[in-house]
Amino acid sequence: MDDSRFPFLDGVAGVLVDGGGRILDCTAAAEALLALPIGVLRGRPVRELLAGPLEPEDPLEPAGAARAAEPQEEREVGAAWAGRVSVRAGDGRLLDLEVRLLALRSAAGGERAAARYVVLGAPSATADRWRQDQAFTRELFLQDRFGLVVFDRDLRIVRTNTHLLPYSGMPITLSGRRLADFLQPSDAAAVEQHLREVMETGKPLVLAEELARTVIDPRGGRMMAISAFRLQGADGEVIGLTALFNDITEQYRTRRRLALLHQVTAASGRSLSVTDSANQLAEALIGSFADVVVVEVAAAVFSGAEPTPDPNGRLLLRRTAVAGPPESAPPVGNTVLVGPDGETVLVGPDGREEIGGLGDLAEPWQITAPLTARGVLLGRISARRDRWKDAYEEEDRALLREVAARAGLSLDNARRYTREHRAAIGLQRSLLPPAVRSVAAVSTASVYLPTDTIGGVGGDWFDVIPLSSARVALVVGDVTGHGLHASATMGRLRTAVRTLADLDLEPDELLVHLDDLVAQLLVEAALAADDEEDEEADGLHPSRYGVVAEPVTEEGGARRSGPEAASFGGTCLYAVYDPVARTCTVASAGHPPPAVAHPDGSTEFLPVVPGPPLGVGGLPFESVRVLLEPGSVLALYTDGLIERGEGDIDAGMAELTRRLTVVLAQELPLPEAGQRIIAGLPPTRLQDDVTLLLARTKAVAAADTAVWSVEPEPAAVAKVREDATTTLEAWGLAELAFTTELVLSELVTNAIRYAGGPVVVRLIRADTLTCEVSDGSSTQPRMRRARLTDEGGRGLYLVAQLTNRWGSRYTASGKTIWTEQELPGG
Repeated sequence: MDDSRFPFLDGVAGVLVDGGGRILDCTAAAEALLALPIGVLRGRPVRELLAGPLEPEDPLEPAGAARAAEPQEEREVGAAWAGRVSVRAGDGRLLDLEVRLLALRSAAGGERAAARYVVLGAPSATADRWRQDQAFTRELFLQDRFGLVVFDRDLRIVRTNTHLLPYSGMPITLSGRRLADFLQPSDAAAVEQHLREVMETGKPLVLAEELARTVIDPRGGRMMAISAFRLQGADGEVIGLTALFNDITEQYRTRRRLALLHQVTAASGRSLSVTDSANQLAEALIGSFADVVVVEVAAAVFSGAEPTPDPNGRLLLRRTAVAGPPESAPPVGNTVLVGPDGETVLVGPDGREEIGGLGDLAEPWQITAPLTARGVLLGRISARRDRWKDAYEEEDRALLREVAARAGLSLDNARRYTREHRAAIGLQRSLLPPAVRSVAAVSTASVYLPTDTIGGVGGDWFDVIPLSSARVALVVGDVTGHGLHASATMGRLRTAVRTLADLDLEPDELLVHLDDLVAQLLVEAALAADDEEDEEADGLHPSRYGVVAEPVTEEGGARRSGPEAASFGGTCLYAVYDPVARTCTVASAGHPPPAVAHPDGSTEFLPVVPGPPLGVGGLPFESVRVLLEPGSVLALYTDGLIERGEGDIDAGMAELTRRLTVVLAQELPLPEAGQRIIAGLPPTRLQDDVTLLLARTKAVAAADTAVWSVEPEPAAVAKVREDATTTLEAWGLAELAFTTELVLSELVTNAIRYAGGPVVVRLIRADTLTCEVSDGSSTQPRMRRARLTDEGGRGLYLVAQLTNRWGSRYTASGKTIWTEQELPGG
């Protein structure tokens, strides 16, 4: 017998038996199984191969075989015999075989001895495995938890355990159909692409996720995990493939919800801006979860305050962020009133109220969740889907509530940051002078651009301090660090500079005193930090007794609320401009040099040699004096303007001079010029605060000054009064002549009496009338309270009462006492 004609009998031993039970022929598999060659088997009775005695009804006996071969119509159904027998192989082994007897020819109408039979046998273990495979395949197609589909080479369905119900509008059976006959074209194409790859490469597909939507219901569909393997015949020819479709819609939706929750949490907490947080929240939800998302935030949140309802229990919300198609999304900026029961009242631009909400689409295609934190309602978020999509389920509502809860915390953090940031900026701006100012020496305009980092505002500051004799001090500085501590330190340093400036110190000498002050602050900060550590080590920290509430870090430890020592360091540049001499004296403590734009259009940096930063101590500072023409523009700035987080400082300084040249060539007012210079520096790109102070120099004409040398004799006082009156009349200030005579008489008399000569008197007409008396003594005058019996001691008191300001300053040759009087007409 040729086995190749029956490939489906692979592994089965076949024996051809005549009606008398003798072997006529056998297959090669039978020779191998029985360990006997065909020559030995031919003509041998089958019963001789059996290991046990023959039963009378044994189908292998001639009578039994004849009975089994009776015509079907003459015997009972199932008379063909199948069972197990024990056979002794040629090598002595006992074999348990599963045997089936098949009649090749009916005995009806012919000789019974002429009948032939085929005996098929296989080892019992092999037959058991076949039965297991058959049972597995049968049960596999009976499963309803996953879909099993057998495809042919053209990806047509051959067999499947999946039957679509009649009410779905699809045929009951799928045999002979393609996926595109009942799935959406795009979904069918995606699945078939995977199946073709399996068919071509033979590489199994494992749990590939694809969406399956029917042509009747193109909504959400079901998410399927697809596994597939190729089917090959015994000769290796590809005959098709088998695919398993497992419905993982719920697991997929759960994963998507968790991923969306993580994405929204990260997006809403990425910014400390209320508007940015709302926009990022809306953008994160758009797409798979919603087609239109609206985030409405309480109006009070934008100012950092906690929202409170009105007397009717309604809360004013501002439509802050909207995501979705423009034709479907409501406009941003509208305000709505939300009542305690959730009803919505739209407030139009004209203040009129009308009932309305997100749209006319109600549940279950629209859901809303409140944005709350610490029990306070901060706003609400609404999501909407188109009607042709799946409606929202309870899991979606729970997800939106969880999203709103997390977004509410982020929104509350943004609200708190806004409040603290506004407080810090408000403190800093309150410590700074007016942005635009004009004095006799200069006209100034300033620009302050705070950074938008987590640390808050920095310690940048500037000042314009009027000095005696129509001079002005221009100051700019930068305190290390950010936040309220830096702002507070800036205020202390600015106050210190003003106090030192009132002493009319030279710039380098003033920086020495300021540096000494900062060094002392650093020492005090270090001692305070040591004391705090000692208190914590001893368990005596005030927070243990409820005196101080310590903020807690992410690690769970207490974070010090006090300033660090580094918060007191910084840089400072101090410049004094004299409009009479037209000179500018500058000294720097670690600060970049000022730029100057001359009237002829050229720009340069003043040749200032920066000294060490404030707080180093023990090192001198150097002043430089330059001559400036009237109309020159000085630009004092902090390093945030020239660093900007990109490139080196030299490139930033070159860019500053370029912008300064271009802007001033347009002859713009100083405030507008300052805005143009810092244009293109949005707060979100700044690494540090930016401060820019522009000062356009003025000059006091020679005709507005008068100088006399006075002989150190009492009789010279009368001459001084006479010359002063003449000068004031020439200047049109005769109203001030009497007061000026009294002031000069007192000051010149004291100079002659206590200092001797030489004595110099100078009058300056600028925005005020300045009277100066200079002598060679370094003894500073002081005003004292004279008793009734005292003959003197009332002169400086009279001077202080008759003038607006008075003071004294050291000079290279002695001192100068000065007074100021307002000009007539203010």
